Amino acid sequence: MRSLTGTGLIVVALTATIAAILFPIWSYDDRSGTTQANLRAGSVPTPWGPLSAADRDFIVRVRLAGLWELPAGQQAVDRAPTVAITAAGEHLVEGHTYLDARVREVAARLHMELPNQPNTQQQRWLREFTAARGQEYETRFANILRRAHGKVFSLVADIRNSTRNTLVRALADDANTTVLDHIKILEATGLVDFDAIAAEAAGTGTASPTGPRPPAPGATPPAAEAVTPTPTSSFSFPPAASRPRAGVTNP
Repeated sequence: MRSLTGTGLIVVALTATIAAILFPIWSYDDRSGTTQANLRAGSVPTPWGPLSAADRDFIVRVRLAGLWELPAGQQAVDRAPTVAITAAGEHLVEGHTYLDARVREVAARLHMELPNQPNTQQQRWLREFTAARGQEYETRFANILRRAHGKVFSLVADIRNSTRNTLVRALADDANTTVLDHIKILEATGLVDFDAIAAEAAGTGTASPTGPRPPAPGATPPAAEAVTPTPTSSFSFPPAASRPRAGVTNP
């Protein structure tokens, strides 16, 4: 009797184990709270691929950027305190006029509602610009906009890498071109505080504070060897991103 009972328990245990292996109730990725489950829960199907919650947030952020950076650029053009600030303002106006048309087109095709007013922080920045005068205005203009563009730049890269929606991917390409142009023209003013930007980035970064060992004082490291392609390799680069320009050049 004991033998039969023991055998029965073993059979039950083996059956349960096999069932768990062959017929899982759900996969780990499908469980609530996992990355895959969250991605699916926040995504909706479209003819251009799934549209995730992150995609929708990106589209809204592109629209918000234009709602405050375009008037900020126009104000700089109207005030024209220096050639560098005027040129930066012209780039902001031109870039966000183009990008706003693009984001409205994408949102319409995806049936997304967009905001029509800057957010609270952006409105505060615009008031700061309006109240400032002289050198204070120029410094605030260059640094606030440069920091804002730097944060958007990393967001664009993340979306460009992860989106499964072709419309969002194309918008990210256009945003990348525009944001990088604005970063460069703002830096060309000579007013950007890179120490402050680095300190802010260090406060939110997760990289090791040590990194590669610094070179010893006076030491000359060996020169890196040049990378040479094999004779049989032939690669063609894609065409440069095209964006309407109004003949504005960096000062």
